[in-house]
Amino acid sequence: MTCKAVAAEHLARNWDLVRSVSTRLHADPEPAWQEFRAHRMLTTLLADRGFNVDRRAGGLDTAFHARGGSGSLHIAFIAEYDALPGLGHACGHNLIAASAVGAALMVRAADTAQAITVHVIGTPAEEGGGGKIAMLDAGEFDGLDAALMMHPGPVDAPRAEPLAVAHWRVSYRGVSAHAGAYPHLGVNAADAFTVAQVAIGLLRQQLPPTTRVHGVVTDAGSAPNAIPDAATGRWYVRARTLADLAGIEHRIRNCFEAGALGTGCELDIELESPPYAEFRTDDDILDMFIANAADLGRDMNAEPAEGAAAMRTASTDMGNVSQVVPAIHPYLGIGSLPAVNHQRAFADAAVGPAAEAALRDGATALAWTALDLADR
Repeated sequence: MTCKAVAAEHLARNWDLVRSVSTRLHADPEPAWQEFRAHRMLTTLLADRGFNVDRRAGGLDTAFHARGGSGSLHIAFIAEYDALPGLGHACGHNLIAASAVGAALMVRAADTAQAITVHVIGTPAEEGGGGKIAMLDAGEFDGLDAALMMHPGPVDAPRAEPLAVAHWRVSYRGVSAHAGAYPHLGVNAADAFTVAQVAIGLLRQQLPPTTRVHGVVTDAGSAPNAIPDAATGRWYVRARTLADLAGIEHRIRNCFEAGALGTGCELDIELESPPYAEFRTDDDILDMFIANAADLGRDMNAEPAEGAAAMRTASTDMGNVSQVVPAIHPYLGIGSLPAVNHQRAFADAAVGPAAEAALRDGATALAWTALDLADR
């Protein structure tokens, strides 16, 4: 029996376990930096199966780094498990974590030559917190020969092409006053956001077509008869590369400054994480993954419906990892259309038969790709 056949047979025997990782995460979503139950479940499972687990990797409470084997080739499977506030697993991170666990177990069972040291790196706060960047800085990705993961999407899309992104927490401070009796004594923090958003809207026509600027006001007062003295929002600025991002950030910041200047408020912009970088795909590894997916009956090179593969441009802190470690980040379709990522209907589609097929194919293709790397 070939190593790949051994791996596939191992997944078949342990399928209920791997599937349960996905369904348990899906049923109990936790947002960025709060993934305590997911962290406990994943680290316990890997420790019980012989992995040496650092349960506080990089000094982060909900990060982990599990290691198995002693081979000279170091291959990491990347697990994400944070959910979106209010939307649950609407980006399918339950499937990402389960595929990483499944692939790791398969390689450990099939690597009879003991050529591979298998890593499972649990990375919190992908949805805006930049957990991988903090772990990079702490050395958790040092010495790796490859970092592999899959991501669910509405359709298959082999090549990740994420935009670089900056995450801002924007706050205005004004002066409260009775809106009917003493409006002239107030400084309206909510109006500052209105000015800023109008300025951003007008600026968009002069921005490069790959630029994205979007955000939400999370708090801007609670009583209509009281001028808000504080307003807070979260804003993302995206561009094709980190270099492009650096070239336009000051223009967006000027729009928020306009809000402060026009209303008399004080402005504070805080970075929620270091910027996410664009993705650098390792073409050789990706070709292996595509070939393995084809052997499973999944044609990663099929032309998707127009616009359906746009998820591949979504930003991720895996881009920062790919700048220093050979990496791939293919998207596997879960048959969700017309629902797409970050919609409630996509969260609903992240469990069920089509999602399980993507999980099975993703774990298998990742494991087989790791075994191919050992044979190179």
